[in-house]
Amino acid sequence: MDAYAAERPGARVVVQHGHSPAPAKTHGRDVLDRDELRTLLRRAAVVVTHGGTATIAEARREGHLPIVVARDPELGEHVDDHQIGLVARLDASGLTRSCSSLQQLVTTLDKALAQPGEFRLGSGESTTATARHAGWLIDLLVADRGDDRPLPHPRTPSAGLTWPDVTVIVAVRDRPELVRTTVRRVTAQDYPGTVVTLVVHDGDEPDHSLATSNRTRPVRGLRAPRGHADARVTGALAARTELVAFCDAGDTWLPHKLRTQVEVLRAEPETEAVCCGVRAAGESDAAVLARTSLTFADLLSLSPAASAPHPSTLLVRRYALVYGCGALHERAPSGHSSHDDLLLRLARRAPVRNIPEANVRVPARPRTSGRAQWRANATALRRLLARHPEFRLVPRGLARLCGRIAVAEAAVGRRGAALEWTIAALCARPREPHAYLALALTCGLPARVAARALRGRV
Repeated sequence: MDAYAAERPGARVVVQHGHSPAPAKTHGRDVLDRDELRTLLRRAAVVVTHGGTATIAEARREGHLPIVVARDPELGEHVDDHQIGLVARLDASGLTRSCSSLQQLVTTLDKALAQPGEFRLGSGESTTATARHAGWLIDLLVADRGDDRPLPHPRTPSAGLTWPDVTVIVAVRDRPELVRTTVRRVTAQDYPGTVVTLVVHDGDEPDHSLATSNRTRPVRGLRAPRGHADARVTGALAARTELVAFCDAGDTWLPHKLRTQVEVLRAEPETEAVCCGVRAAGESDAAVLARTSLTFADLLSLSPAASAPHPSTLLVRRYALVYGCGALHERAPSGHSSHDDLLLRLARRAPVRNIPEANVRVPARPRTSGRAQWRANATALRRLLARHPEFRLVPRGLARLCGRIAVAEAAVGRRGAALEWTIAALCARPREPHAYLALALTCGLPARVAARALRGRV
């Protein structure tokens, strides 16, 4: 804010800085009592706050759409990531305007000063929006409402095509030997329509030799390399077809996989996403869900023994990603749990259809074992819980998630945090197996043994 005020001498900025160093260019106050705060809020043109519920509510009570910068535990700004999850939900509901970078904050502040009407609330707006959102969340967790389920999204028709065009996004990093095999299997689908393959290189230079026809286009990730989640977002934004599918480098589609899924979407215009089962190399049993539909409540309560749909099985209508629920969550460390988050957001809009067949083959991948991976996994799972607090209404799902966090914390030696999450898991469901595995880890069980026991599902 000092830098912002220095470049705009006409702007008067008041900063309540607490125990932080006092600002040099702006008006600094270490403490503001409630009356002073209300007076400043009434006089202010723009209000910027951290992700605290009381401060956000106070700003909205005085008629402001607050600009919110959540405190990030990865930067040592808070003890956990609850503010990130809270702000994400408030921002998605239009209750705040969030910023996660200096440039974004500066741009938003300039816009707020130039167009103040966009950052003021109408009478009663806060209460109405909150009540509507609460009712919507309750509806998602009650019994299936069938044809009455709302679908608030724009439609992108197939323009009369019998078989809509499909873009397959192949995310790759440092695995060039597997890309060509994956692309060959994708192009060998018995699908009657057009299939375009986008090979998205996560941080690497694109291999233009892959572009053997106009059906295969290599693309370089447009953002800093952060894993497959970021690469998939890049591909979804670059796609120009009605349908988008994902296939990781090294995974193999059976020839009828795409046709079978598109047939479901053609028959059910209200369906936005279809998945199927997988079979891993060296495994005798396929990971296949018996049910043919996955609601939001289903995904919250899937048991640890049930295998959630694999990313390489997903086929989705592009408008649901770009204009609906939003693409994968890029803030998830190294992409951990981003696919789980995407499935939950898709299921909020409409049930995800499942084909109970193993139409995808996946290689046996290394188990999560490095400390950095376990740490990133724990952070991502905490963020998943913060972004979807409805887990707390489903004991089985809450126990599974808390147990997975406990295992990850125990694997990196954070015993206090591991015990806290273990207790939370057992309180939700005393038979949760992840909780007992976490206890074994805190007693000295090697992390690599935990990785094998969990079969890579954490």
